[in-house]
Amino acid sequence: MKRLLVLALFLIFSGLETSAQVSDAQIEKKIDVLLKKMALKEKIGQMNQLSADAMETNFKVIQQGMAGSVLSITNPEIANKAQKIAIEQTRLGIPLIFGRDVIHGFKTIFPIPLGQAASFDPDLVEKAARVAAIEASETGIRWTFAPMIDIARDPRWGRIAESCGEDPYLTSVLGVAMIKGFQGKDLSNPTSIAACAKHFAGYGAAEGGRDYNTTNITERQFRNTYLVPFENAVKKADLATIMTAFNANDGIPSSCNEFLLKQVLRKEWNFKGFVVSDWASITEMVDHGFCSDNKEAAQKAINAGVDMEMVSGTYVAYIESLLQEKKITIETINEEVRNILRVKFKLGLFENPYVKGNLKEVFYKEEHLKLAEKIAERSIVLLKNKDAVLPLQQPKTIAVFGPLADAPHEQMGTWVFDGEKNHTMTPIKALQEQYGKDINIIYEPIVKYSRDKDSTDFAKARKIAKQADFVLLFLGEESILSGEAHSLSDLNLQGVQSELLETLVKSKTPIVTIILAGRPLTIQKDVEQSNAVLYAWHPGTMGGSAIANILFGKANPSGKLPVTFPKNVGQIPMYYNHLNTGRPANGSELSLNNIPIEASQTSLGNKSYYLDSGNDPLFPFGFGLSYTTFEYGKIKLSKTVLKKDEVLEISFTLKNTGKYGGSEIVQLYVRDLAASIALPVKELKNFQKIDLKPKEEKQVKFILPIADLAFYGIDMKKKVESGKFDLWIGTNSAEGEKVLFEVQ
Repeated sequence: MKRLLVLALFLIFSGLETSAQVSDAQIEKKIDVLLKKMALKEKIGQMNQLSADAMETNFKVIQQGMAGSVLSITNPEIANKAQKIAIEQTRLGIPLIFGRDVIHGFKTIFPIPLGQAASFDPDLVEKAARVAAIEASETGIRWTFAPMIDIARDPRWGRIAESCGEDPYLTSVLGVAMIKGFQGKDLSNPTSIAACAKHFAGYGAAEGGRDYNTTNITERQFRNTYLVPFENAVKKADLATIMTAFNANDGIPSSCNEFLLKQVLRKEWNFKGFVVSDWASITEMVDHGFCSDNKEAAQKAINAGVDMEMVSGTYVAYIESLLQEKKITIETINEEVRNILRVKFKLGLFENPYVKGNLKEVFYKEEHLKLAEKIAERSIVLLKNKDAVLPLQQPKTIAVFGPLADAPHEQMGTWVFDGEKNHTMTPIKALQEQYGKDINIIYEPIVKYSRDKDSTDFAKARKIAKQADFVLLFLGEESILSGEAHSLSDLNLQGVQSELLETLVKSKTPIVTIILAGRPLTIQKDVEQSNAVLYAWHPGTMGGSAIANILFGKANPSGKLPVTFPKNVGQIPMYYNHLNTGRPANGSELSLNNIPIEASQTSLGNKSYYLDSGNDPLFPFGFGLSYTTFEYGKIKLSKTVLKKDEVLEISFTLKNTGKYGGSEIVQLYVRDLAASIALPVKELKNFQKIDLKPKEEKQVKFILPIADLAFYGIDMKKKVESGKFDLWIGTNSAEGEKVLFEVQ
């Protein structure tokens, strides 16, 4: 009888049509049919996610119909075995969905998301996510817990590495690109995986940059900043799933924040996917002090709209008794199960539940590796290039030092569960392969790993450096020092790395410092002592080739910083799109060393700045140099006075005035000069990547709909307000011509 029922359901759900041919209305009808047949325990099972660390036990749970998803199965045989149990040995044969943290690549590892954001290239970012989906899906994974689109303005927070940085617009554009890459054009395609935007919401604003910490974000700040990327993900990318955050905001843990999950996500944005908790975040509401026990935590999470529970098991334990006690309703359960089933139908799991597992044909394909190299090149940011020391010009001898020159595991970066270090192309390996026959390359790490405090071989390093035409010094941080729960209060280079640089400066040999890291580091002194500085982030599998290509001019650096680099930790939080104060600094203030003895209390001007480090960062948002130079022509506006339903056209000429071909990421910023609330001093509204040959010039045009100037004002309604606006076009957030226009 059981097999007949499963067969009947299969025929109803599959027929001769694919998911691509099935309309939303048809899917809803299929869900209706299935929900009517489901017993309560089977509904509870769909809301329960297991972890793959105990599969023999899991097989029994799956057989009982008490699992809707399993985390982290990466073996196709195990995935198919679990799926076969779900399909053939349960009453209704509802397929499982297998999830995994595929954050910036599966086997072929791309730069960390913060590094990808430095490319300002949504097309490449989308392609990288597509490769990750192709590789991961071949093992049975059809769901990834990415992208992380938290706005991150504090580099002490280790998870800034997973973010796209500090800007809502850039994060929105790249978040949408990642989702489209993961999910493909058709979610039912076997190579597509459901994306899961995280963390909903405000997690990146954790106090002190300490992971899991409290946030205090107002509704207006949520709507104007922290929710912007999520809204774009839902409305522009047909996002499949969302994950709640670990943090409590204003005392309310994210996994039971009804305002965010019901009012904003469901009612205002009409989100049709499902919501999953973060790992055990439901039971952690007891630790928050928001729930007295796990049962109350389950009750509050269910009523708030968390559809699926990740691993902590309170739904399985308490839903039945909560229903009996009328603390939750069956209508709520039905709606949350409906959300889960909808995604499973869209993924085509009912028609194609199994995976082929042709791993050798998919992993590390040549085109995947070439893409990884290209996006790593585009992510590298040139921070300094004194006397045009780069690109290197026919050196006879180069000395290579540092703990990150040959660290295949470390350069893959955080959240890499499936990348294999034996496939990593390190910088020293790439240099030796490409230039070892023509250049004498002397390699000595001197410092074994980033936290190493052994300076025994410093004299040896200085002696080698004196023999070389150039020193290539690879510094930074190990992958374990960034990512989840890896917060730092000191962002200087760890161990004796800075001391190694100081030693090498004494050799008088030009030093090119290449930094591989998961976050902005406080490197002011290190930059000053280096002739050139490249920031390569953690660049992934092909990072070494990309760095070598940049060093020798095969590729011209074009990356721009997606986050502000502070001079020191004391300046944090520091981000470009801050609010002005009533007493903003203007750059003429006295510094700590220029204050006269016995100066009067008000003699310093009473402005908003630090006496010891001023008001400017080390490097602003959007900063990045090139081997060539670009000249911006005068900005022309189609109108200077516009109505709210009009479009502003902006044009100017961009010319490559140098001797190398290059790409310039042109950035458009706007400021509303007077509004019903105080607004940021600048906000990124668009950007373009312009490729120019030496001496070539192009007419560049931007289209700015006035509707894009809308914000949530004093009345908490989103609209454009009349008034005057400054507009800048420039190479970063701190430079560029300013023009004025008015909206009536």
